[in-house]
Parts: sequence; C-alpha cells; structure tokens
Amino acid sequence: MYNQSQTKGKKTKKYHPYGGNKLHQFINLRRLHDYNTDLSAKYKTFRIYNPFHGEVYTSDPANVEYILRTNFDNYGKGAFVNHTLRDLLGDGIFTVDGDEWREQRKASSHEFSKKVLRDFSGVIFTENTIKVGNILLEAAKSNQSVDITDLFTKSTTDSIFKVAFGIDFDNITGSNEEGARFCHAFDEANALILRRFFDISWKIQKYFNIGTEAELKKNLKVINDITYKLIHTKIEQKQKAKDDTLLKKQDLLSRFSQIKNTDPKYVRDIVVSFVLAGKDPIATSLNWFIYMLCKHPQIQDKVAKEIKEATDMSLKQLEITNVAEFATRVTEEALDKMQYLHATLTETLRLYPALSIDSKTCFSDDVLPDGGSVKKGEAMIYMPYAMGRMTFIWGDDALEFKPERWLDENGVFHPASPFKFTAFQAGPRTCLGQDFAYRQMKIFSSILLGCFTFKLSDESKIPNYRVTINLQMDDPLHVFVSKRYGIYA
Repeated sequence: MYNQSQTKGKKTKKYHPYGGNKLHQFINLRRLHDYNTDLSAKYKTFRIYNPFHGEVYTSDPANVEYILRTNFDNYGKGAFVNHTLRDLLGDGIFTVDGDEWREQRKASSHEFSKKVLRDFSGVIFTENTIKVGNILLEAAKSNQSVDITDLFTKSTTDSIFKVAFGIDFDNITGSNEEGARFCHAFDEANALILRRFFDISWKIQKYFNIGTEAELKKNLKVINDITYKLIHTKIEQKQKAKDDTLLKKQDLLSRFSQIKNTDPKYVRDIVVSFVLAGKDPIATSLNWFIYMLCKHPQIQDKVAKEIKEATDMSLKQLEITNVAEFATRVTEEALDKMQYLHATLTETLRLYPALSIDSKTCFSDDVLPDGGSVKKGEAMIYMPYAMGRMTFIWGDDALEFKPERWLDENGVFHPASPFKFTAFQAGPRTCLGQDFAYRQMKIFSSILLGCFTFKLSDESKIPNYRVTINLQMDDPLHVFVSKRYGIYA
C-alpha cells in the first residue's frame, strides 16, 4: 500500500504510493477527474509527483473526515492555494484561513440563517424559473430544441446577483449586454485559473503576459470592471439613504459593505466568491440533473409523478393554463413532500458534484488515519467526483444512477455521512449555501418537470466536462421539451 518506508532518526514514516506526476495529469487534463478516479480505485490515497511541493490525493472517507474535521486546524487553504487562485477570488472566503475566514464565515452564516433571505430568495427563484418555463413553452410549441445549459446559467446568475447583491442582470431575456459579458468572462476565467494547478509554466506566462495567462488577464479585467462598478453603485446608494436599516437587510453585498470601511477590494473579493458559489454550482448541477433524467426516462416520470401528487395536480391539472399558475402550487409544503426529487438531485450530485476536487494545505507534519504521512506544506486533496464512483464506498452499483439508495423503506430521504458524500464539503467548512442550493434546485426542477417532459435532441451524445473550478459541461446540452399532463389545454 505504501512506498518504501523512510527512516529519520528513530522514527519511520510511511508514504502513500505515487500514482503519477504532474505531466501525466496535464496530458490527461481533459479527463482529469476520471484519471484521478482510476488511480483512486487502485490506491484510495496516492501521491502525484510535483517538483515544487508534494501532493497527496485521497478518496478515503476516514482520511477526509480527519482533514476536514478531526484535525481541521492543521489543514487550510494555505499560501499555495491563495496565491494560485488570488487573481480571480482575491481574499474571499474560499482562499483565506484564520481570522479572515472566520469573519466572513460568521457574517455569511448570519445572513443565510435569516428567514427574510430565505423567503426573498424563494420569490426570486420562482420568478426566474417562470421566465425559463415561458421560453421552454415557446420551444415546445415550435418543436425546437433548446440549449438548457445556457438557460440555467443565465437564470442562476440572475438569481445570485438579485439575492446576494440586489442587482437585476436580466440575463434570461438577453437584454443585458453587460451581464452576458460578465458571464462569459467569468466562465473563461474559471477554467483558466484552475489550469494553473496543472500547468507549472503559468507563472512564466503571467510574467510575459502570454498564452493562457494573457487570456486570463483580459477576462479578469472584464470581471473587475463590472464588479467594481456594481460595488460603487451600492456604496453610493447606502450613502444617499437617510435610514440604511432597510438597505442592510436587502442583500449580502449591503451587509459586507459595512465591514472594513467599505474597502472596494475587500467587497470585490466577497462578491466574486459568492458569484462562484451561487452561479455555476447550481446551474451545473441542474444541467447534469436534466441529462440524467433524459437518460433515465423512467426516473424522470417517477419524479414528475411525485411533483404531480405533491402539488395536488391529480385533482386540478386542467385548471392550470401556464407556467406561472403551476408555480403557485409549488409551496413550501409541497416541496417538503418531494422526497424522491430530493433523492434524485442528491444522486446527481454524488456522480457529478459541482466541486469535483478540493485542495487543502498541511500546516505541520502529520499522519493520516490510514498510516500514511503528510509533510508540512504539502497539498492534501480530496476528490468528491472520484469518491462518488468508488465501489468500496457505495457498493458494486456505485456507477448506477439510483435515487432509491437515499430513501428508507418509507420513501423518506436519509442523508449519508458528509465525509462519504462530500459534494458540500464537511466539518467547519461545510457549505453555508447547502440548503440555499437545494431550495433553488427543487424550485427549478419541480416547476419545470411539473410542466414539461425533457428529451435529449441527440440521444447518442455523451457530454464531457470542462476542467474548471466547477464540473461544467464542455458543450451545450440541447433538449426537446413537450407539455406534460395536458397542461395548457
């Protein structure tokens, strides 16, 4: 299981086996997560040779629990991750440790716990889903395929900017050119910044402003120009307001602008981090969700049947004449009844986690539960994508899309250990937006699946992923939609 032991004084240290080196990863960059999955199936925990610092990769839940909870203080983002991601994420919550992380975590946690934010977000999610539904209705009438990835990305972008920052980008209708520019630049920067982890020449390219680093710089300028414009607008609104009590309650940006004397750079880093958390992961998850339902029509029908029953459509389906009317039936009570939908979304996240790989830095020499040593300064990386495919974690049917694995004998959803199902991290850094994400995905999917049947425009196509911070599809997902249950009679 381990490489040859190394002896130093009276202590013997054991190191995990080498699975390859950075060149192997770079060669396999387009299928990086599957490359790491193959190594995980062989080793559980392994090393990748990096001439600059050690890297340890694990899919072992015991090791994951140890680094994310048991010995949490010894594993953080560290200088390496901060330096690599800083041009895009700055000193936001995803790149910092210590007091800076605690300050942002506390403020974010306080805001996410508020009922007013939950209720407000529900309204925004529903409004944007109706907009998407109306576009799908027109596609259904004309029997035209539609790019669902584009629609979901625009919708989640509109939602996160409205809920978190009080700004309406209106990407869904395509009327906001600035919003479209921001989304394109953000997606490109996302992919290019992650490439730095596997391309050891990135610092040279950045110094000479060539290659992918030159492209990254252009996209970052677009992101920064638009973001700082939004921040200054918000600050001006706050300064003009005689009573800013209401302003503080409206969005996350207003709250964070109260910290550190409204330093625009600090607020910029907060903004970009929350855009990353609220835009791409949810859109990406919904894309894979629709794809999996198209590949498993019997599961799609079962989800739709549950939605129909939860919204009492069996009694009043003929009274529903449009998407907006159906959306009024998707109440809190109805969403709570959708246990199979929740399980199907979770099963999608098991196989296609938005955060497919996550890196921590070891702050002092340590020994993992499996006996393998980790040196100070080494990267300690766990892999939600690979973990979701491990038979030693999920059984022989690990590669099957099986929502039932999340339900008890009464059809009630039961979560797995967060150190086994790591789509939302675990321990002190557990994703603050987990409930926020499920809420948005359930509102979107229940309304859309309650109104439409989805079918791939090309049944033979198997989508690939882009190696970005999130597991985005490499190409647009085109689908045909048709009206469901005689709605719009």
